[in-house]
Amino acid sequence: MRSYRLAALGAAALLALAAAPALADDDGADRSFTIEDPRITESSGLAASRAHPGIYWTHNDSDDGPYVFAVDSRTGKTVATITMKGVGQPRDVEAISIGPDGNVYVGDIGDNLNGSWDHVWIYRFPEPKVLKDATVRATQFDVKYADGARNAEALMVHPKTGRVYIASKNEDGGGLYEGPAKLTTGGDNIFRRVGEVPWVTDGAFSPDGKELVLRSYFSARGYAFANGRLGKDYDVESPLLPQSESVTFTADGSALMYGSEGEQSSVVRVDLEKSGDGGGGGAAHRAGGTKDTADGNGIPAKGTTLTGGIVLAALAVVLFLGRRRRKG
Repeated sequence: MRSYRLAALGAAALLALAAAPALADDDGADRSFTIEDPRITESSGLAASRAHPGIYWTHNDSDDGPYVFAVDSRTGKTVATITMKGVGQPRDVEAISIGPDGNVYVGDIGDNLNGSWDHVWIYRFPEPKVLKDATVRATQFDVKYADGARNAEALMVHPKTGRVYIASKNEDGGGLYEGPAKLTTGGDNIFRRVGEVPWVTDGAFSPDGKELVLRSYFSARGYAFANGRLGKDYDVESPLLPQSESVTFTADGSALMYGSEGEQSSVVRVDLEKSGDGGGGGAAHRAGGTKDTADGNGIPAKGTTLTGGIVLAALAVVLFLGRRRRKG
């Protein structure tokens, strides 16, 4: 999770004057916002509520308890804190998604030791009908990968089938893993590799389930998605943020919301415009960020001159600091 953090921070610092985000609904919901809660310092996942317009669910990364926060995009303030009971001590919570069954799925799927844990967990609880602080009983599912343990930061529940997918994170490219048709308790839920993906820090399905967007620290890719498999991939516009960690579609599918880690971290809206280019419905992204084309590792291979220069400068800073640290 924390690899490339310095590079991302350096790049974001050099891009302080990034393009202004687009506006949204008249009531202020689903606009770009800042997470105000001082308890949320490592927002690592993001999911648009299906029951409460303008509300986004998020959580901290590792070293926090079994907590999930509902944040109002109109104000950036937390309107409900959910404490999960009936689960073990969370280890490395990296992702959150909402299924068609009305449940919130929380992915305790990170592994900073890169595949040293033989299983990870998914927690599930019903999305509350009323937004208030509450303790809820969650169901815990044990997860294993058919081809061995690995690190992952992206968990996506398909909005039509309810099937859970996980994208692993690896410098040389990861895999898209498909869970069983129905998660069960009392045994391992085996996830099987069904596709190849770049370096991924989060992902999200479009509300119609026909598109899957996967993001990395510096860029994002979109994929057509049908019959449980990846189709044509295409460029997706994304903002360059400090420690870029999360992405979700707005509930109406009109935009993507990109989140980042840190105190008072930003969530940036990027509007979607249908262009009919054949990419999973033809989503073309505009306003609110820089457009990059990623290589197999999710790092920009080409794009705007400004973005390329920023990334190169940030990496140069990292290399310079690394050399100084070794000499010291």
